[in-house]
Amino acid sequence: MIINEVLREFLGWSLLLNIALMILSVIVILPFKRAFAKLHAKMFGISEKQVLRGYYQFMTYYKIAIIVLNLVPYIALVIMSKGPMF
Repeated sequence: MIINEVLREFLGWSLLLNIALMILSVIVILPFKRAFAKLHAKMFGISEKQVLRGYYQFMTYYKIAIIVLNLVPYIALVIMSKGPMF
């Protein structure tokens, strides 16, 4: 089906872009986490420890969202496009 092919291609590109964005976020946040934590702690009136926890929560939730919303549907469409398994 053409719809499955288009959707599979869309999810593939979405998966690739989301993984690239996550890697970029890690590359930017990890080396400068103390400086960012100080800045965000002052901006939002919370402790640096809470800000650092928020960074790691963001990374975790983003990774879960990528898996659930991009990777699993992509794999399902790839399996579906192979034809009947039984």
